[in-house]
Amino acid sequence: MAALSTQELSKGWEFKQADTEEWLPVARVPTNVHLDLIDNKKIEDPFLGFNELKCEWVGHKDWVYRVTLPSTPTAKQGTRHVLTFDGLDTYATVKLNGQTILESDNMWIMHRVDVTDKLSSSTENALEIYFMAALAESQRIKALDPDHKWVGFNGDMARLAVRKAQYHYGWDWGPVLLTSGPWRGVHLETYSARVEDVRVDYEVDAGFKKVSGTITATVEGAAGEAVDFDVKLGDDQVFRGTAKVDKNGEASVEFSIDDTKLWYPHGYGEQILYDLTATVNGSSELLHSVTKRTGFRKGELIQEPDEIGKSFYFRFNGVDVFCGGSDWIPADSFTPRITEAKYRRWLEMMVDGYQLMIRVWGGGIWEHDVFYDLCDELGILVWQDFMFGCGNYPANPQILKSIEEECVCQTKRLRHHPSIAIYAGNNEDYQVQEQAGLTYNYEDKDPESWLKTDFPARYIYEKLLPDVVAAHTPHVPYHPGSPWGGGKISSDPTIGDMHQWNVWHGTQEKYQIFDKLGGRFNSEFGMEAFPHIDTIRYYVTDPTQLYPQSRMIDFHNKADGHERRIATYLVENFRTETDLAKFIHLTQLSQAEALMFGYRGWRQQWGQKRHCGGALVWQLNDCWPVTSWAIVDYFLRKKPAYYAMRRVLAPIAIAVKRAHHDWSVVHARPAKASEFDCWVASSKTSEVIATIELRYVSIATGREIKGKVLKKDIKIAPNGTTEVLRGTIDNMTEEPHVLAARIWVDGELVSRDCDWPQPLKYLDFSDRGVEVVSTSSSIQVRAAKPTKGLVFEEREGILVNDSALDVVPGDEHIVLVRGLKLGEKDLGWTYLGAP
Repeated sequence: MAALSTQELSKGWEFKQADTEEWLPVARVPTNVHLDLIDNKKIEDPFLGFNELKCEWVGHKDWVYRVTLPSTPTAKQGTRHVLTFDGLDTYATVKLNGQTILESDNMWIMHRVDVTDKLSSSTENALEIYFMAALAESQRIKALDPDHKWVGFNGDMARLAVRKAQYHYGWDWGPVLLTSGPWRGVHLETYSARVEDVRVDYEVDAGFKKVSGTITATVEGAAGEAVDFDVKLGDDQVFRGTAKVDKNGEASVEFSIDDTKLWYPHGYGEQILYDLTATVNGSSELLHSVTKRTGFRKGELIQEPDEIGKSFYFRFNGVDVFCGGSDWIPADSFTPRITEAKYRRWLEMMVDGYQLMIRVWGGGIWEHDVFYDLCDELGILVWQDFMFGCGNYPANPQILKSIEEECVCQTKRLRHHPSIAIYAGNNEDYQVQEQAGLTYNYEDKDPESWLKTDFPARYIYEKLLPDVVAAHTPHVPYHPGSPWGGGKISSDPTIGDMHQWNVWHGTQEKYQIFDKLGGRFNSEFGMEAFPHIDTIRYYVTDPTQLYPQSRMIDFHNKADGHERRIATYLVENFRTETDLAKFIHLTQLSQAEALMFGYRGWRQQWGQKRHCGGALVWQLNDCWPVTSWAIVDYFLRKKPAYYAMRRVLAPIAIAVKRAHHDWSVVHARPAKASEFDCWVASSKTSEVIATIELRYVSIATGREIKGKVLKKDIKIAPNGTTEVLRGTIDNMTEEPHVLAARIWVDGELVSRDCDWPQPLKYLDFSDRGVEVVSTSSSIQVRAAKPTKGLVFEEREGILVNDSALDVVPGDEHIVLVRGLKLGEKDLGWTYLGAP
């Protein structure tokens, strides 16, 4: 018997359009057909100009990929050859030497095909994969079920019929690029026995000191007789055990680890990871070994009745955690080109921004292993949607079988990751149910009856998926959808999670009241902003189109009604600009202000009896160069909102805010007086002692209009909110001024906040007296008068630790810079009202 060997089939492939004879080279597998067409100069980059339209034809064609397998010796008795397909996108027929060996219609099912008896030892073995056009096939399937109500948001509703990334059909931030091809790895394995799966079930004791449970290995192949189990922390072995393989192919041992070092989300403790290895042995040799890197933790979703309704927040190892973070879409329309290095840059950016949770959105993809590995390493909690988004999905027996196989496959793949905090059944499908008037009787608890309604997908979210999670990953909480709240309407703010889109969409409320619009957990909300001008110059291929309302720039914004929505928020809050660079800056300030108002208030509510358990902005990233809700664009250029979020999510963050006065419904009459609050939010797990200052600084002169408040030895409550002071602004006698707050801990300035009279368009920002002094490692910023939204150029390879600054006299900012070479041009900068 021989140990398992794997040959990666990444090179030597060819592809062709099915109805032609021209075979073209493939640079690498995994791949998408678009990448190969670009490589062969058959299409232009669809991210540039209007090229998306020029390559729509690609999604209407069938494509064929082929490769010659490496020579393989005839299998000895008990040895097998297996072809593995980690992901085929999507309607695929696989042939070996002309014989069909696999048909697949789900891009998330990982297939294994035993080809031991099908390989020729005397001639070359040809592997061929035929990919049908997903659009045409899904439309054909949709047409076969005219009684189903094919309704939803975004894209062709035929997408609901196919288990394929839904954003490929086009979304309100992404292009229509219907990919196909072997989008994940293809391998040829040879073995007599292998460890098919390793499962760890455990409990953390009440004192959070000891972990005990069961490790189970599933073994394929009769040659496997016993399995050795090892658990190591670094080089230290903390457990070892051996078990025989039973008649069901399983080997299981009980384990216990004293003085366990637990895994924590970043900011709350260390990210301790253990290496768990299962090795299957034959009569005298090692046959195969699998190592899973895992962490032990007790993760809970706390949903308890309270004076508001029912709580919704997370607790890890006994510590409540406020989950400020982001929603995540695939980082490219063509996912095979997202490198490990790029994933790391994205996720390290979250940690640097004090973001704790990332939500993998249900219209994208089950992410790559490296994504979850990095979340484990970096301490980022993962809210994982199942792959359903914005639609009324069918639930016939055939698709239910495929969905179950997919979700068993994926939950087993991911269950060792300590970062996975929750599974949610879908994205906004219950909102589709509400808006389309589909049948949903929460009191009806008979799953079979749900299949007979016009909302049959309830069976998927409230029966099939919770059963899968309970069976395969029971330590992770399950939530039927996002948003969802115990059968109540999805916008109910007292229970469950909420997608708050009445800023931007819906009733287009003022972003200054974002915090008043939230619920128990705000898993989506956002504001659009243009990307940086370098990103726009990248995709605008016609220089005459470089103005804010050009067709080419509009084409790179897929949001419905984006022109009027952007215009509304700009005209309500800022003096309008038509110069492209200034217009970009205004949209970015609008986004930064909106998200600041949301996060700042919701974090305050965390300290008010856990009123709000978290907030995830829509969205962190883009899949192509575009104007969208992303806070960081496709090229990883941070928008000002990223920095605004970073400041309000810092471990200790001071906040000051005057009461909102809606100028637009009182004919611009000012309030006679405005109440204000000053508070401190802390994620520290122990009390800290602080000094706090509040100044009242004239916008016109830069002078303090009255004496500052200085409070020393203030006790900042751990993991919550500390109210510092309240006051009243007399708008009749006091000139317009900012409230400038600062906080020091152990003599170090740790946080600032600055509250401005709203709207900003009524203020005069001329002649601010701004001074910016740059070196290769830092930038000093000061101003003679209060200055709003000072942002730095985002240049490739150069990082600043702060931007989108509010600067008041007497408070110099020191911004740290990395990557700026000696003699290189200083970073450009601007601010609101700059000449």
